Amino acid sequence: MTDTAITVHQTTRPTGFPTPADFAFVESGIPAPAPGTALVENLYWSVDPYHREMMDGDFALNAPLEGRTLGRVVASRHPGLPEGEIVFHRQGWRTHAVVTPEETRRLPHYEGVPLSAYLSILGGTGLTAYVGLTRIARLREGDDVFVSAAAGGVGTATARFARLLGAGRLIGSAGSPEKVRHLTEQVGYDEAFDYRTAPVADLLAKAAPTGIDVFVDNVGGDHLGAAIGALRERGRVVRIGTVSQYNTPDAPPVLFNHADVVEKSLRIEGFLVSHYREVQEELYEFAVPHLRSGALALDETVVEGFERIVEAFLLMLRGGNTGKILVRAAV
Repeated sequence: MTDTAITVHQTTRPTGFPTPADFAFVESGIPAPAPGTALVENLYWSVDPYHREMMDGDFALNAPLEGRTLGRVVASRHPGLPEGEIVFHRQGWRTHAVVTPEETRRLPHYEGVPLSAYLSILGGTGLTAYVGLTRIARLREGDDVFVSAAAGGVGTATARFARLLGAGRLIGSAGSPEKVRHLTEQVGYDEAFDYRTAPVADLLAKAAPTGIDVFVDNVGGDHLGAAIGALRERGRVVRIGTVSQYNTPDAPPVLFNHADVVEKSLRIEGFLVSHYREVQEELYEFAVPHLRSGALALDETVVEGFERIVEAFLLMLRGGNTGKILVRAAV
């Protein structure tokens, strides 16, 4: 363990896309745990699209940023947090954190499951995809599913879970020819398209000429409008994010035929995964056997070194990753 702790602070409110100038790396001494707490040295950090939305007002300026993190307890003053234990917590963008038992979750020890999986397919990313399919869409066997931002963490997890849950055709949208090939050749999508090449409604009509049953929406904007037009009777929209508007707050409103919602008996529902934490154990029970058997693969882009966490965040916002993007402490 080093003698210095580093935290990342947000220093300004960005307009449009953030830049490295909106952040500062702040050094300090390593904190000592008080009675009832433990010191954690962090090993993995998650950078997520929701961080961009929170930068507009939820994160305090000149204070450490929060985020999902895995770390090892290195000094403890609480029997519930033994030294050497790996824990999950949300005091994210820092190398060291002092935590209480209530602020942590001890990870199960599943043989053969990589540690990174607890921030990707078994973490908030996987839980979002699983809840979206099982609780919000109430996926039925044979349902045809369209996913926007399909090459990202939630998009890849959604496809892999949907396949295991018995979905019909899987259609994905991504932002480059390379990602489109990755979706069909590696992730398991039946059809994928590059949304930059033509109007999304036209591309979706070609990819799913007979329509879709479920739309898992990570983007909003014209993807949402196109999907509503393509949904069959009693179709469902799962609203997860609006990443297309996070950096363009003046984007025009979504245009679609509002009569479709009534005439096709559509259901549009959004959710926050934090409201479904009780589903975590169910996710483990569902996903871990498939991970062990090889039926479920990890889709991860791993950036080495905490000093690159801002770089990783900006890379993710510009679509430079496939699967869940994580930062790993340099060995």
